[in-house]
This record gives sequence, C-alpha cells and structure tokens, in this order.
Amino acid sequence: MDVDFVVPAAIEEVITEENAPDIRADTVLEIANGPTTYEADQVLYDSGVEVIPGILANAGGVTVSYYEWVQNRQGDYWSREEVLDRMKESMLSAYDDFRRRREERGIRGRVAAYEVAVERVVEAMEYRG
Repeated sequence: MDVDFVVPAAIEEVITEENAPDIRADTVLEIANGPTTYEADQVLYDSGVEVIPGILANAGGVTVSYYEWVQNRQGDYWSREEVLDRMKESMLSAYDDFRRRREERGIRGRVAAYEVAVERVVEAMEYRG
C-alpha cells in the first residue's frame, strides 16, 4: 500500500535489496539499529524514497542523555521545558546540516549523515588537541 512513512523500529536488516523495491513510501524513518541493508539503502535512494537514518533519527535520546550528564557534572537542574527546547534546537540544527549536505552533494541520506557526524568528531578531536 502507498504510505507516507515506513518506520522499521525493531529488527536489524529488515529492509533488504529484495523487498526494498516493494516499499511505496515517501520516507523511511529508521528507529531500529541497522534496519536497512547497504544494498537496500541504494535501492530506496534510486527510487526516490527519503531515508532518515537511525544515526539521526535516534540522536534525540543520546542528546538528552548528554544533557543529563552535563547537569550531573555541574550539579544543575534544567526544567523539562528547557531540556526539550535544547533538544529541539539541537535536532533541528542536525537535520538542517544533514539535509543541506544531502542536497548540496546529491548523495544518499545515510552517507550525508555519516559525513556530518565524522566531521563533527574530527572537529572535536582537533579542538581538544
């Protein structure tokens, strides 16, 4: 059936090269770890299906865990609203960077997400010396 979203949320490698052509969705939003094989990712890209990779889609939980760590280290407390505002700002910025990279280079979403992530790690390493 035609749908707006497919959300693989539990099983690894559930979207394969064999079943990817059957997906009739505008977007695949990965919530599971590694639900799409490398080959299927290319099939989806070639079919015009937008894939929001798990590295981006699951970043909110990791980000909030980081905020908890920061608060604990500083002996601080942020309100629920402040945490959500910070997360929203961070996630929108990350999505904008992802989308911009994908569009500027004409590459698959997964590749764009990894490129942005690796650049951020390199920047952090350089900053720390």
